[in-house]
Amino acid sequence: MLLSGCVALSPGFASEPAAGVSSAEQASYLAKLKRLYLTENERQALLAHSNDLLKTYALRAAYQVGQARRQDLLYQLRLGAPGELLLREETRGQQETQIAVRNQRIALFGVDPFIRYDCPNGSISCVLLNPVDGSPLLSIVRDHQGAAELAKALSFLIRNLQKG
Repeated sequence: MLLSGCVALSPGFASEPAAGVSSAEQASYLAKLKRLYLTENERQALLAHSNDLLKTYALRAAYQVGQARRQDLLYQLRLGAPGELLLREETRGQQETQIAVRNQRIALFGVDPFIRYDCPNGSISCVLLNPVDGSPLLSIVRDHQGAAELAKALSFLIRNLQKG
């Protein structure tokens, strides 16, 4: 539903999801997001889209059949200081009383804006990698198209935030 109004990347380009996107494609993508989220602000549209994708592709306990420790893994992005993105990770155990929250600041000036991801065979999740050091940043349900769309939105968001 949510993605029907957006441009989706074909799966298989995990190393550089937004590489080779022309200016016209970028402008079209951003225009569609601004219409979808009813804003003229590219940054707000990209942030809202990224957060919606994080909700849509959240790694929920229901997807983790056969896993010993099933838990919901939820993320939310916020804007921090100029050139900074704040990532909130919430882990919920099978019982709603087991909640852990971790906050992470990601300084974006001087980093490669292209988000890379990996969806290993046999895994229940895709991992998006931190643009700063290549370490795991967040995990979503194993969906190549969802990972590609999230990587694309985050890459555009990072480039937008790097402008200051």
